Amino acid sequence: MSARWSIVCPFSMPIYIDIHEVHGLTAEAVAKAHEADLQEQGKYGVNYLKYWVNECCSKAFCLVDAPSAEAARRVHLEAHGLVAEKIIEVQPEIAEAFLGGGEVNAAGAAMLPGGGQAVYDPAIRTVVFTDIVGSTDLTQRFGDDDAMEFLELHDAIVREALASCKGREVKHTGDGIMASFVSAAGAVRCAARIQHALALQPERRGHRLQVRIGGAAGEPVEQNRDIFGTTVQMAAHLCAHAQPEQVLVSNVVAELCIGKGLVFRPFGEVFLKGFHHAVQVHVVEWSDETCADPCPR
Repeated sequence: MSARWSIVCPFSMPIYIDIHEVHGLTAEAVAKAHEADLQEQGKYGVNYLKYWVNECCSKAFCLVDAPSAEAARRVHLEAHGLVAEKIIEVQPEIAEAFLGGGEVNAAGAAMLPGGGQAVYDPAIRTVVFTDIVGSTDLTQRFGDDDAMEFLELHDAIVREALASCKGREVKHTGDGIMASFVSAAGAVRCAARIQHALALQPERRGHRLQVRIGGAAGEPVEQNRDIFGTTVQMAAHLCAHAQPEQVLVSNVVAELCIGKGLVFRPFGEVFLKGFHHAVQVHVVEWSDETCADPCPR
């Protein structure tokens, strides 16, 4: 973590993430623009903290501590003229939970964890939800204490899988956990490990704990002007749509996992609440072999 990033935390002003779409964008060009921002930002009371680069999609995302979105925009405008197409205010803890602190190189660019100074973080994240099947009935059937034991078993298994696959717990939902991953393959392997570990658990009082899991991937700033808004909604709805012991993921997740040795079965198109068009969905075919493979670092 860079000294610059450490100095500005905790945040004293609103935090924003912006998105730039520039044809033919390169990491070198973004580094120069960021350096120009640092030279210009003082007179507006702005701190451009770090940025993410996705050269494949010609996009860049900046994290900025600023008194207003307009102040952040003015710095970009006067420093290099590359004004962001979108800029949204975010809660620092939410940005941290989804994107992570991560490694930052000398130019201020976020790097993929473990990738050294050569692999840029494109800011694409895979969001995963787990949901305990029949969680409401557990209390009615077994009482509060025994129901809590099932929840604690779920939490322990999920958190162990998150730790081994480099996932970040965003929040506990009461009957499940929401997590974020830099690696889509890591997210899928984590989901497979959770299902595999639960399948090996013996029954307790005649009941075996089962979960549904859903996952989706996307960029940090989306059309609804929320950090990972659509991705979170899709992952949550896919989780609700899944059957017990099933893992459903969006088409984007499956595409990001091409060549990673993972097996997906087409589930078909699904109409999810809040989405105007059908979503192409895949089932993760998890097995002992899948769960034995190491998670991406």
